[in-house]
Amino acid sequence: MWTVAQLAADLDRGRTTSRELVEQALAKINDPDGEGRRAFMAVYVDSARAAADYSDALRKKGVRRSAVEGLPVSIKDLFDVAGEVTRAGSKILAAQPPANTDAGAVARLRAAGAVLIGRTNMVEFAFGGVGLNPHYGTPRNPYGRPRAGSDGASLGGRVPGGSSSGAAVAQADGMCVMALGTDTRGSIRGPSALCGVTGFKPTARRTPRDGAFPLSYALDSVGPLANSVACCAAYDAVLSGEPDGGPAVPVQMLRLLLPLSSALEDLDPQVSKAFESALARLSKAGALIVKVPVPAFDRQAEYFKGGGFAGAESYYIHRRWLDRLGEYDPRVGKRILLGKDLSGADYVALGFLRREFQAEVEALATPFDAILMPTAPCIAPTIAETDRSDEDYFRWNARILRNNGLVNFLDGCAVSLPCHEPGAAPVGLSVCGTAGTDRRLLAVAAAIEKALARG
Repeated sequence: MWTVAQLAADLDRGRTTSRELVEQALAKINDPDGEGRRAFMAVYVDSARAAADYSDALRKKGVRRSAVEGLPVSIKDLFDVAGEVTRAGSKILAAQPPANTDAGAVARLRAAGAVLIGRTNMVEFAFGGVGLNPHYGTPRNPYGRPRAGSDGASLGGRVPGGSSSGAAVAQADGMCVMALGTDTRGSIRGPSALCGVTGFKPTARRTPRDGAFPLSYALDSVGPLANSVACCAAYDAVLSGEPDGGPAVPVQMLRLLLPLSSALEDLDPQVSKAFESALARLSKAGALIVKVPVPAFDRQAEYFKGGGFAGAESYYIHRRWLDRLGEYDPRVGKRILLGKDLSGADYVALGFLRREFQAEVEALATPFDAILMPTAPCIAPTIAETDRSDEDYFRWNARILRNNGLVNFLDGCAVSLPCHEPGAAPVGLSVCGTAGTDRRLLAVAAAIEKALARG
């Protein structure tokens, strides 16, 4: 399993090269029995090799631009990459002119020496938590993945989660060291949990969103999917412009809030078992876990009524293409149309409701280092289960997004880290914080990750 620390050490000591890492990533992407053709919208073979060679040449001269120098990363299809068309998983934008400049997050990664390996598939316009894309295919979850048939196509399988579907599959399958994603209501954390990787949703304002096709101006955030909390922290340092590192947090000093609310209810048996086991291991390691009623978590229907911020704002964004709505994924189109019925007064009221929610949750969270809850209340359903009807799709979509949306509405930050047993269905444990507590939260999540590994 690739990690930033191990690869950086290998590169520094000459045990590998950036070019070798890129070739390994390309081999996995191009594996005919793998999911590369569905996980990626475009693969930058030539430019990735050139960037890797340049990185290797710099390293030979003693130059290392950052801790992630020379490591291959993937980019979600909604980010502008200079010279490339940004399709955002849609056919609508396929004929648009190429971007003139890199998105802010992409530019920061390039400046840090990261090697762009390709653009990953996603739910059209990032509007969905299941991970289906009828235009470009749906990447199969690594758990319970069926074998490819004689024609090279694999049938069945489980959903990857969305909207950063290709990002999670690429990360889980070792096609990159980090997959850059976005998160509006769980689009980083949901796929991370369902595919068994680590994902970090930062406070929205900490990472640049310019050049990223928007879903919601109020809720969008940009962050990494990777193989550990330390890996996420290394890329967060690049994306946010803040220094990496800081004092380690002993797990014995942690006070963790367990929110008694609907966030802990109606869990799949596999999720309940993994979550309870994780809590027991943390308690055994010395962390103090305190159950606190959080009634604000039970009013989620109010926060996302009519699509909430994302509904209203996406309707504004997509008004120019309403005459082409028939070309959209029908389920994305239906969600966009929800926003037209939200009035200006409703939108203002939603803003005040959000402030009340933030004040209520922040007051409860202040004495604690983090809030814990399952990232998703379910394991990944099969593609067939979600694709039988619109009713089935929207029911699964709401279920997968249920817990994560609370953190976006809070404008908080959260890490989803795997907490399942090896070989079991992937389950994510969410370590959540309030706005602006990102670096502290990453340290807390690292302590929890270490304790779970020992337990």
